[in-house]
Amino acid sequence: MKIDHNLHQEQEEKEQTVVIPSEENMCRTIEVAIIEPPSQPQVLPAVKLTPPPTTVNDDEEMFIPPLNFAMVDNGIFRSGFPNSTNFSFLQSLSLRSIIYLCPEPYPEANTDFLMANGIQLYQFGIDGAKEPFVNIPEDTIREALKVVIDARNHPLLIHCKRGKHRTGCLVGCLRKLQRWCLTSVFDEYQRFAAAKARISDQRFMELFDTSSFKHLPMPFSCSKS
Repeated sequence: MKIDHNLHQEQEEKEQTVVIPSEENMCRTIEVAIIEPPSQPQVLPAVKLTPPPTTVNDDEEMFIPPLNFAMVDNGIFRSGFPNSTNFSFLQSLSLRSIIYLCPEPYPEANTDFLMANGIQLYQFGIDGAKEPFVNIPEDTIREALKVVIDARNHPLLIHCKRGKHRTGCLVGCLRKLQRWCLTSVFDEYQRFAAAKARISDQRFMELFDTSSFKHLPMPFSCSKS
């Protein structure tokens, strides 16, 4: 059998031939991105913003406590001298009594407030002299303490001018009746007196004799040792 080598060679050439399309026959897709130049930011005219007007309801009252106000015990409070801005706050306490520890007459506005609210005033005038001329009358403190521990006078507010020294001494003697240790008594006194704490006040509280009150009922539940 005779093999046609030329035919076999032509078939191999056909199998190896790769047809490359011409550039004219190629279909090309070109994406064009249009980039716009950055625009200048729009400048708005300055506008002055004013907050909306605040309306105060006439029925709403501001409750502002007096200087150095604090609760001493159930129904007993302490503070500096209250003024007219504190009257709404004092009304919220439903006070029955106020112990005033200064010798000066009570201001007319305060007196009118007490009368309008049925509050009893107890004045125990103690001179507010500075050291070394401090003289705390022990008998006056005793009489004031009798008013403090009488539950019929509660709720009650104790105050002097700043609520520091005279008020601090009366509260300190009350703490001794409650059997607080002296360290705790002095800590409380110094918390209100701060840099103006007086050695004479602390000595008075230390030496104050509470034996004459032992027969009186003590309507207090708190004690600190």
